[in-house]
Amino acid sequence: MPHYSDKKTLPFTPQQMFDMVSDVGSYPDFLPWCKAARLHDVREASFHADLMIGFKAFKELYTSHVKLEDPTSVQVEYVRGPMKHLYNHWKFEATEDGCIVDFEVDFEFKNPAFEKMIGPLFLSATKKMMQAFETRAKELYGAQ
Repeated sequence: MPHYSDKKTLPFTPQQMFDMVSDVGSYPDFLPWCKAARLHDVREASFHADLMIGFKAFKELYTSHVKLEDPTSVQVEYVRGPMKHLYNHWKFEATEDGCIVDFEVDFEFKNPAFEKMIGPLFLSATKKMMQAFETRAKELYGAQ
């Protein structure tokens, strides 16, 4: 079961980071491997998201339930797709220099062959994804 967590202080406000992370519909614009996103059952503090993830010849669609606590956290829970489970959270805490971004993801694929292929790549892929969020924040809010 791949698991990754990271805490980082970034020069953006919790509101800016929350707004960017909760904008799941924009993920295909900047996240590697995210090929498509569709939101449904949108409510004030939650929605469902269908994400198409593509890696080499593999493409998988999964649905998650996203819970929002503006501006402090984004929680993602797995609903259906190719995984046994998926959980990830983002937490944003204000500091004098911006905010601490606390990120954690944990998942496991149903298909053992896919799990075996993705497992070794997981850490580098997750770091690349985190870098994509940082780059996106700089594009949206400027170097602060």
